[in-house]
Amino acid sequence: MKTVCIIPCRYNSTRFPGKPLADIGGKPMMWHVYQKASTVGLLDEVYIATDDERIESVCHDYNMNCLRTRDVHETGTDRLTECAEKVVADIYVNVQGDEPMIDPCAIEAVTRTMQDCQDHRVMATNAFVPIEVPSDAVNTNAVKVLMTTEGMAMTYSRMAIPYPRGAEAFYRRQLGLYAFRRSGLQLFSELHPGPVELCENVEMLRLVEHGHSILMVQVDHCSIPVDTESDLDRVRQLFKTA
Repeated sequence: MKTVCIIPCRYNSTRFPGKPLADIGGKPMMWHVYQKASTVGLLDEVYIATDDERIESVCHDYNMNCLRTRDVHETGTDRLTECAEKVVADIYVNVQGDEPMIDPCAIEAVTRTMQDCQDHRVMATNAFVPIEVPSDAVNTNAVKVLMTTEGMAMTYSRMAIPYPRGAEAFYRRQLGLYAFRRSGLQLFSELHPGPVELCENVEMLRLVEHGHSILMVQVDHCSIPVDTESDLDRVRQLFKTA
């Protein structure tokens, strides 16, 4: 069962242009993500996927596999679907390019769950962590997920769901770490964003809104995604003390 990891990297980020190339300990941020993914034994190949020649050039400098893609993709998963046309595999793992501190164990957990899944309703697996800090539940940058009793994603939202009217609420944060069956990725590419995805701007709703299953995987993951310069400063300090 061939399994590849794709790390989408855009240069023209609105909040932080050039983010994948930001220096952390003498190496570009995307290099750290690539190295973490490369330690996961379940992955046969790891690639950076980008539409930018500067990122492609740095990949060559550091001997990282790179896939050049078009610049029309709205989401990282849309970019992943183009990569699937270039690299044939059974499972595609999507790791965010702005997670230089990602835990390889989290990548392994999401990958293994997809590899072992015998339920053909499941098109993808997706990582989550319990929310323990109350402020995170109302943080609209933190996507929350509701799950069925089988552990399938019921819906995603940037709002604090569920609303605790009748019982104590437990909140779970969705992470941008996914593994797709090839058929699931093909399905994603064929579907149009539904009204909830367009409203919430959460790409995994693409499958859920159209009635397809995503199996959630709890991981022990406390990584810091780099969205701003202040996030980068924090990560740099943590790397110095590691």
